Amino acid sequence: MSQHGAALQTYNQELVKCLEEMKSRRTELQTQIELQEKEKNNLQREIEKLSYKLTRLNNSLTKRIAVKNEYDRTIADTEAAYIKILEGSQLLLNMLKREASNLDQTLGKANMEKQQYQP
Repeated sequence: MSQHGAALQTYNQELVKCLEEMKSRRTELQTQIELQEKEKNNLQREIEKLSYKLTRLNNSLTKRIAVKNEYDRTIADTEAAYIKILEGSQLLLNMLKREASNLDQTLGKANMEKQQYQP
């Protein structure tokens, strides 16, 4: 019987030792879990901050793109109108030159006729 008692005591010691090891591992695991949960919460807060910043940036970007598009449209409209003004000025200049030339020719003919009638 004493052998059984010794064996029982050995088993009991090993059982207690195993339980203590398991409790120690569980404690270590709990510490790791807490650290990872803390890290997760920190990352979650960072994601929320970055998400908020991204939303603000997207809104700002959308407004700026809309204004830039208005600039593009206004510049294009102004350039088109300016080209029409240039074309109109060129037509007016050509017409003025033609009229001046016609008047010079008319004046030249009048001077020739005047010279022909002088005795």
